[in-house]
Amino acid sequence: MPMKNLAVIFALLSSLLGQSVGSKDIPVTPVEGESWLNHLHRKFSDTSMGKTWHAGPAAPMPGQDSAAWQEKLSQGFAARSMTLHGADVYRLNCRGCHTGSGHGAPPEINSVVDPVRSTSVEIIMERMKKAGMDMSRANAAVLAKQANAAILDRFHKGGQDMPPFPQLSETEVRSMIAYLRQLAGVPGAEKQQIAITESPSHVGEQIVKSTCHICHNAAGPNPNPQQILEGAIPPLSTLTTRTSLPEFVRKVTAGNPISMGAPSEPFRGRMPVFDYLSEDEVANAYLYLTLYPPQK
Repeated sequence: MPMKNLAVIFALLSSLLGQSVGSKDIPVTPVEGESWLNHLHRKFSDTSMGKTWHAGPAAPMPGQDSAAWQEKLSQGFAARSMTLHGADVYRLNCRGCHTGSGHGAPPEINSVVDPVRSTSVEIIMERMKKAGMDMSRANAAVLAKQANAAILDRFHKGGQDMPPFPQLSETEVRSMIAYLRQLAGVPGAEKQQIAITESPSHVGEQIVKSTCHICHNAAGPNPNPQQILEGAIPPLSTLTTRTSLPEFVRKVTAGNPISMGAPSEPFRGRMPVFDYLSEDEVANAYLYLTLYPPQK
């Protein structure tokens, strides 16, 4: 492993003891098991994410260098906790599938906006009024409470097509729902925002478990270039040995060609570019995978 990677990892290890974390009731654990796509018996190419893989830089032509890219990691990022709000928790855990607007990619991925609107007494009463039906505030409050409980249950237990989020604490979930209520235009939602202090490893854990693990198995053999061309997706367990920290950061945030086929040639690859993640956040995902090796 490159010395620069080792130095950053050592800095993170040195900072873990005594660090203030906003989700102390849920310890950081390794990612494990099959990807969510494998769980659903679905091919990446058949998903909305797979159909938009072309986003990002193209592979260079033979004899040409890839597009210039300069690493912009913050100095000491591995030893610095992060302050996140509900918008950040949503971004790290949900945006990859549900998009920045929260409307998803119907019919495969449902919108989260309408279910969240159903948690508002004011919006429920307004809808009923437009439909020509009178409803008391008390009855609307009952429906709103039921809708809120259903959303909380979905985050904790998952659903038919949505994975659970056991890595998120109750505080993180409620903070994210407060942001979703703001996104959905629920009156007064902006006043419900709270700040949460997170460790670098937990930030990385959220990205890996909520976004990377959707497509990548936790463990398994590393596919060769021909297998990748045929659709194989490398496991997370081999990531830190086949890519350096800067290579990983570039791949996730800006895109980077990979070798595919036999004989192997540089191609854009199928992985989308997650440009809404900061380089520090992506580096935390790399460090999380190093400190907590994925398990079968």
